[in-house]
Amino acid sequence: MFKPQDKPPNSFRVVLELTSASPRLDTLLLEALRKQSRNLDLKILSRNGLKDLFKAKRIRIKGQPATPSSGIAQGTTYVDIMGYEDTKEA
Repeated sequence: MFKPQDKPPNSFRVVLELTSASPRLDTLLLEALRKQSRNLDLKILSRNGLKDLFKAKRIRIKGQPATPSSGIAQGTTYVDIMGYEDTKEA
């Protein structure tokens, strides 16, 4: 059984901490990726590049493929992007 704290191998984890629910994952995730500096390829990812990752089912929440319009609840959400890893220390 998948536990949220279990980061899948060969993945990059983004932790979203929200004070209120959000209707769309794609906007939040792109903003979070641009603010981080642990993986420069993801930092400069375009909207179309992010869309391609969603189509390839490489973006996951709780081990399940997410969609761009996935709603995100208030609190902490772990988003894993498969095929990417930290290239720098946090």
